[in-house]
Amino acid sequence: MDATPSSALSTAKADWFRAFRLIASPFRIRDERGGDTAAREVLLDTAFGPSRLGKTCERLREGRRAASGLSFVAVADGVLVGTVRLWDVEIGDRAGLMLGPIAVDGRLRSAGIGRALMDHALRRARKLGHKGVILVGDAPYYARFGFDPALTEGFDLPGPVERARFLGLELTAGGLKGARGRIVGTGALVEDARGSRRAA
Repeated sequence: MDATPSSALSTAKADWFRAFRLIASPFRIRDERGGDTAAREVLLDTAFGPSRLGKTCERLREGRRAASGLSFVAVADGVLVGTVRLWDVEIGDRAGLMLGPIAVDGRLRSAGIGRALMDHALRRARKLGHKGVILVGDAPYYARFGFDPALTEGFDLPGPVERARFLGLELTAGGLKGARGRIVGTGALVEDARGSRRAA
């Protein structure tokens, strides 16, 4: 049976109130938990669409776990509204990190959640002793955090990339200096349902 105009209006009002409550709620950043997986994947699918799994950076993530202690979510009113993860990679002969994906609920994109997630993630990476981070993203946005395409000039990804969007950040002075070569994923392998480790 089709919804009546009054029931459709009631649903629309309920959706509006839920969105307003979410927008009005303060958010907090915390470590990602196992129970966040489904909500995180829905948020990423909504933000990037189904093509996200075909991107070059996904080749470095697939079959691997995110870097230990470097997966974070933003939560507002009990709802997961932001996510960021960093991944262990090797750049030539040097260990590093790859950041991404980062996503924020579209209703809250002007609330400062993206910046808070970035600041938190980079601060934790420095505290853990990591030396450099790479990512593929919008250069003007990430420049505010210190990312620069000049720092990735000697690196190659396992697939096509717009060089102007391939960015690096040194977490310590000279952290990426002199690094050259292909970037490969080095994180811990994900275990399949039988408990055996696999590389995707």
